[in-house]
Amino acid sequence: MRNLNLNVNGRQWEGVTADSDTLLSVLRDKLGLTGAKANCLEGECGVCTVLLDGRPVCSCILLAAQCEGRSVTTIEGMAAGDVLHPLQQAFIDCGAVQCGFCIPGMVMTAAGLLAENPSPNREQIKEGLCGTLCRCTGYKKIIDAVESASKVEAAHGPV
Repeated sequence: MRNLNLNVNGRQWEGVTADSDTLLSVLRDKLGLTGAKANCLEGECGVCTVLLDGRPVCSCILLAAQCEGRSVTTIEGMAAGDVLHPLQQAFIDCGAVQCGFCIPGMVMTAAGLLAENPSPNREQIKEGLCGTLCRCTGYKKIIDAVESASKVEAAHGPV
């Protein structure tokens, strides 16, 4: 057992975790943040993606202890109160939300992509999202949403 300190969605969290606890299990089981989904538990599907210090990571294969003192952003931390993040709004506006299972991971992966490349072309968006799987196979609208959000960023500043 160990004490763990994290900044999660802009708030400090301190708790006791087992050495084997993953970041995903801490987020879901200890903090009640269930947006990141548990699926493959092997880092293959991307539905557990969160931002760690602004970069997308698969939280299912990352030990919580490795995140000591670092900043974690989950899908729950993207909105500002009742106002959705432009990326979240673009997913809604473009009809990219289908069954919804992959969407938190897609949004977080896209947020990391846009932070690194604010104006990606469609091929770069496809490549950037390739680690997050959508079982509904609705990638066109997801790509449209990321492209739309990048245009909002170009017009109004970083999303």
